[in-house]
Amino acid sequence: MHPRLVLALVSVSALALLGAAPGADPVPLPAQLADTGGGSQLILAQAPDTGATEGTVSWWDLRDGQWVQAGSAPARFGAGGLTEGSTRKQGTNTTPTGLYDLPFGFGIKAAPAGTSVPYRPVRETSYWCQDNDSAAYNRWVDPLPADCRAAESEHLIDYQGQYAYGLVIGFNYDRPVRGRGAGIFLHVNGKGATAGCVSVPEDAMQRILRWAVPGKKPHMAIGTASGATALTRY
Repeated sequence: MHPRLVLALVSVSALALLGAAPGADPVPLPAQLADTGGGSQLILAQAPDTGATEGTVSWWDLRDGQWVQAGSAPARFGAGGLTEGSTRKQGTNTTPTGLYDLPFGFGIKAAPAGTSVPYRPVRETSYWCQDNDSAAYNRWVDPLPADCRAAESEHLIDYQGQYAYGLVIGFNYDRPVRGRGAGIFLHVNGKGATAGCVSVPEDAMQRILRWAVPGKKPHMAIGTASGATALTRY
């Protein structure tokens, strides 16, 4: 057999093993994940590596068994980079990697027209309790309960830009572990990196809120391009 023909056959075989045979469409990123939450909508937040504070958010629909991208935007992550969600520590300014549900939306501004996710208006009395000693740890509270110290909580209305619109990310939410972290959201960009949340431009946040449909069980996966916290692990 001619050497060039042998080389060509080897190249085709290698591409097929990688799932990228000549002429084939690349495998959509959601289809590469270990788990997508069982719904038909998915938000992906990906950073280059754990030290990064910037990356990309994209949102996807499952249509006829195929994941189709509905939108994307530049994203910001925690000032401390990203870390495995199951071992994260509160106060580290790190964004937790993993796959999470999206319990509800909220905002200082009214919900964008067409929003169907549950949406809570931020009032002067609205807080997110981050007090490890409180029974309301990692919960929206309105008003602040007696056992939750204001100094250990976020007064949501103080963040006029960031919390114009937001979605709660279900990190450490169902069964909160004290000391792991509280108040992780997808929200509007501030001046720079976040304290552990994921942020996007305001118009992207509006589009995501209009796009998300509770009946489609949207989830959000956060991770890096490769390594132990690779997005595809979740």
